Amino acid sequence: MSDIIVIKNFINGQFVEGKKYLDSFNPATGQLLARVPDSDANDVELAVAAAKNAFEEWSSKDPSERSKLLHRVADILESRLLEFAKAESKDQGKPLWLARKIEVPRAVLNIRHFANTILCDKEMCINQPEDGILNYTSRSPCGVAAIIVPWNLPLYLLTFKLGPALAYGNTVVAKPSEFTSVTAWMLCSVIREAGIPDGVVNMVFGYGPKAGEALIRQPDVSIITFTGSDRAGLHIAEVAGAMAKKVSLEMGGKNAAIVFSDADLNNCIPALIRGSFINQGQICLSTSRIYVERKLFSKFCDRFVAEAKKIKMGDPMDDDTWLGPVCSEQHYERIKQYLKIAEFEGATFLCGSENLDLPNNGHKGYFIGPVVLTDLPDNCRCMQEEIFGPVTCLTPFDDIQEVIKRANKVSYGLSATIWSTDLQKIHTISPQLEVGTVWCNCWLVRNLHMPFGGEKRSGLGREGTEDSRDFYTYKKTICIKYKLP
Repeated sequence: MSDIIVIKNFINGQFVEGKKYLDSFNPATGQLLARVPDSDANDVELAVAAAKNAFEEWSSKDPSERSKLLHRVADILESRLLEFAKAESKDQGKPLWLARKIEVPRAVLNIRHFANTILCDKEMCINQPEDGILNYTSRSPCGVAAIIVPWNLPLYLLTFKLGPALAYGNTVVAKPSEFTSVTAWMLCSVIREAGIPDGVVNMVFGYGPKAGEALIRQPDVSIITFTGSDRAGLHIAEVAGAMAKKVSLEMGGKNAAIVFSDADLNNCIPALIRGSFINQGQICLSTSRIYVERKLFSKFCDRFVAEAKKIKMGDPMDDDTWLGPVCSEQHYERIKQYLKIAEFEGATFLCGSENLDLPNNGHKGYFIGPVVLTDLPDNCRCMQEEIFGPVTCLTPFDDIQEVIKRANKVSYGLSATIWSTDLQKIHTISPQLEVGTVWCNCWLVRNLHMPFGGEKRSGLGREGTEDSRDFYTYKKTICIKYKLP
């Protein structure tokens, strides 16, 4: 029991023991890793009250002071990079190298980026000399921000929202996923060490329908930012709308790749292997539908499947492991059910058919190898629903307008990729795809200055440098008549 992490809520600068606890398991072993507070409405009320009380002091600080404190957070986090990477790997299942090289460094970048952007904020000023009128704009923080993040990229997504919320003067109550609470809890000690005033950042841990529900319904919460399932996000939108709260929602995707016969396969195949399977396919931007021009289809399938079969699955702590376990037993069972659905729908398993007969995982971890499917109609469940695992579907197409319609014919609209050496084709197709981001001859190249979000059931609103500033602040126009009659 001594190796089991006991997580505590972080309220008003203090770590507070939970009245009840949930069990959180190491997905690579199936063994107990951490005990997570099963927080309730009382815990949330205390956290929101602390954030509300801290708001006046924090929001009135000069932006340069807030920037210095955020840089301290980033510096301390960076100094503990390997510690955080190991914790993220054990808690979520991702390979250690992925957490060490990409996710924790990106979390550091998120905080530093917004610590810097508040120092070069500019407002609009318009003079109307003939009327003797000066118009200008000002911004003010919204108040208490509720941040609700999922289990797939726990630290990365938390800091993507925490950075701008704090930079622009808001105080925060965060609710991480109950499946992956460890690094969020560790970040609280970093925040305290950096000197962020008590109450500015609070974290309550536990179930979404319990702690999360109490948080979104708190009257003193002004804005809600959420990343997670579309079902939970649409519920949050309904609650937020009834209470006139600002809301930003990112709710997943069923992302398509369109591969033309002139694509550079030496670039395309490795990128789509990453896009389909990295982090066990548990990224909202993962590629789960790959449309390939018919004349290239057979060659593409052979090369793609050959590469998928080379992927090494195993202990996330091993340097040569590329695919770790999926995050939880519940998700493991969900993906297995989708594999059975695929079989029922008539799919051909180009690889991964052995995953249909996976043994009861018990204490062996939640491992599912790469699955490549074909011969599925566009309207079947595996082509329409977000599986959120190492599963992708290949299908041929014949012409441009056909593939655009097919790519758009899902309820999600987060991202897409186009693979072609014909720039005219790329520029023609990109605006017609009903998604928030189109990557062309690349995948997951993120620039924090660019707006991020989705269309349709993939989300509401955008976040990024300018878009986060718009979301985490209220903007007002001030009009002064200086020439009196």
